[in-house]
Amino acid sequence: MISVTGLSKRYGSYLAVSDINFEIKKGEIIGFLGPNGAGKSTIMNILAGYLSMTQGSVTIDGYDIVDYPEKAKKKIGYLPEMPPLYVDMKVREYLEFIYDLKKVRFPKRPHIDEVMKLVKITDVQNRLIKNLSKGYRQRVGFGAALVGNPDVLILDEPTVGLDPKQILEIRNLITKLGKNHTIILSSHILSEIQAVCERIIIINRGHLIADDTTDNLSNKVSHEQTVSAKIICDEDKMIESLKMIDGVRSVTSMGKVEKGAYEFVIEPERGKDIRAAVFDKVVSMGKTMLSFRDNAVSLEQVFLRLTEATDEELETMLSTKEEEE
Repeated sequence: MISVTGLSKRYGSYLAVSDINFEIKKGEIIGFLGPNGAGKSTIMNILAGYLSMTQGSVTIDGYDIVDYPEKAKKKIGYLPEMPPLYVDMKVREYLEFIYDLKKVRFPKRPHIDEVMKLVKITDVQNRLIKNLSKGYRQRVGFGAALVGNPDVLILDEPTVGLDPKQILEIRNLITKLGKNHTIILSSHILSEIQAVCERIIIINRGHLIADDTTDNLSNKVSHEQTVSAKIICDEDKMIESLKMIDGVRSVTSMGKVEKGAYEFVIEPERGKDIRAAVFDKVVSMGKTMLSFRDNAVSLEQVFLRLTEATDEELETMLSTKEEEE
């Protein structure tokens, strides 16, 4: 659906984006991350056709964004961090304006009604945008991106200004839209990214430094590929039983943590997911598991480790574990 090859952007002598390459398949929800000033907003603006590139190529569903800009842009719905709203318009009036601007062919009224229902702004459709809260303005911007039902959605900080309940609603909406759309999602709230995105692209200092699933990135930068289980059991017997599970490398008891319960740290062999097997083993023994958690690092930790690493550390971090396999 999206192909980016050799993408670079220069502002005078400053190279903001350098030789970026990636592809995104139809139906993927991609987390697009980077520190402030890393170049990710520049890349998103280029993908949306808002900004020219210095070098390289971008194609959207087979249409080169330079050679066929109108056809490529029809495939895209873009929500920038600060939606460019006409605040003296009413909500419905603004969405109808966007509808006309995009030359949408769906029946106007039912299509606008559907968009407003999706982003939950039907109740404010006749209010002036300037009188809306920041959260509602953000929803109006999201609605504008959805007008025309584009194949690709590029969302830059879509939950800025929303309260926790609204954030959850937008997160659920993004997951729902991901069934029929290709989505690029950028957010500084990494728990949002982790909740809805399986694949992560990280940009730093104008370079693409990581492109992988959240689990793989976590494994590559983490030295804690273990799970912890708190179980009511006989300590020694449980250690021996857990060691017999296929894919388990080692089992360490952390001792008694409460009455009758012990905590065990279980290390899997490289690339093995042992969580279901551990759970099944405990159940088959008739024992009670009080808690079970994965000790893999969070996406926040992954992001910090990758963006703060030197070039040498980054190369070692992302390649060594692959060579070991």
